[in-house]
Amino acid sequence: MVTITLKYIPFNSKAAFLQIKQTEVLGIKPYLYIFYIHVYSAIFCLIAGFTQFNSFILKNHTRLHRYIGKFYVLIVLILAAPSGFYIGLYANGGLYSKISFVFLSLLWFYFTYKGFIEIKSGRVNSHKNFMLRSFALTFSAITLRLWKVILVYLFHPAPMDLYQLIAWLGWIPNLIFVEFYILKQIKK
Repeated sequence: MVTITLKYIPFNSKAAFLQIKQTEVLGIKPYLYIFYIHVYSAIFCLIAGFTQFNSFILKNHTRLHRYIGKFYVLIVLILAAPSGFYIGLYANGGLYSKISFVFLSLLWFYFTYKGFIEIKSGRVNSHKNFMLRSFALTFSAITLRLWKVILVYLFHPAPMDLYQLIAWLGWIPNLIFVEFYILKQIKK
């Protein structure tokens, strides 16, 4: 993901994915800026999220966990999810892809916000569960790309068909996996 993000440095309206988004880049003034906000903020969310479930940090560095957690929440709520919502409105693959990415951004915002509210109310287990859900959606940036590689390798679908599939496969399986994990933890 870092190497994918680095393709967008320096600021370039024709870098990587943006090559196929020129209608939006040229025709919708804020699109390019909001796209870059999403790309740059999402990479920080991934990095921050990976640290938050580390048992060593949770046990031995609670202050660090809190600082990184607050950073993650602020980035998701102020930058990453709202910009994801906006660019989701212009997603490739038609209406099905747009619905997926808009719904993904709304859930990402909600789970992150709810996780923050839960910890402020002292409900640690509920906080953890909502933040697991939030990070499952953050992680969709990776799983979407993995599904793309797998599906292209196995089936060679048409580009827009592929985009409609990965728009949903990027996050639904992540969320299902996390829900099963949460249920398993509750049963323990």
